[in-house]
Amino acid sequence: MGFGDDLLVTSHAAKIKKQYPNKQIVIGNFKKKEAYPSIIYNNNPNITDCSKINPGIEVHIIDYHPENRPYIDYEKSTSNKYIWNKRFKADPGELFFSEEEIVNAKKTIQSAKNYWFKFNSNKNFEAIIFIETSSTKKNHKNWSTKHLNKGWGENNWLKLINLLKKKYLLIMSTHDYSVNSQDIYKANNMDFRHACGIMSLCDLYVGPEGGFSHVAGALKKNAVVYYGGWIPPDIIGYDFHVNLYYEHENSPCGLYRDICEHCSDARKAITVENYYKEIRSILSN
Repeated sequence: MGFGDDLLVTSHAAKIKKQYPNKQIVIGNFKKKEAYPSIIYNNNPNITDCSKINPGIEVHIIDYHPENRPYIDYEKSTSNKYIWNKRFKADPGELFFSEEEIVNAKKTIQSAKNYWFKFNSNKNFEAIIFIETSSTKKNHKNWSTKHLNKGWGENNWLKLINLLKKKYLLIMSTHDYSVNSQDIYKANNMDFRHACGIMSLCDLYVGPEGGFSHVAGALKKNAVVYYGGWIPPDIIGYDFHVNLYYEHENSPCGLYRDICEHCSDARKAITVENYYKEIRSILSN
């Protein structure tokens, strides 16, 4: 599963651990009797590292895997369209950082500040924004049609970045498929947990629904999140975020195999100016 899914289950794991404090709690597939690791679970006192299970202590498996995601109504879904489970509501997850992770995140923040003043010696930035432009990039092995449908489009993100970089210090997650934009600080060797630590020290998350929006939820960070018309924020989002959703009779579409014209309309309806206005509203306060 993706890191966003891994985060979604951590709040549930905390409740299960309270219910069974003497058991080892793992995330996996109950039918297959398999437990699945994730770096999201590092340092989490409620989830046992499945590579270090004590055979003398009872194990409780939380049945959570790609074929059993609680926000999907599998009975109503089809071979090319997800139907969302309206009874589900995401709870903010939990992340636990080591002291070393926080120290490294602070070093990166300082490097980003130095980068800003190298090019903007006469003015300070108004806030620090952690920005992501896609939950999965087009050339990545996990990319599929659904990511095109649920995305806002690279041109929209680049236009927004060009507006934001005049006032705000922008930090982007970096990997082989990052959007190539100038004037954004990109740290070297930024793995996902390091990116999470950096976000914990930023003022705002800006990006699509996905792994980092759930990180922002876990960290109780302000966020302006693009949802388009693919999945509704009242199921998978957080009430303390600004969630940009395309209210339309065809929303949420949930199409994951066919290219969706309705999602294309969503990209046009949620404009760069709309997005920028919401960001300014939060950071001005």
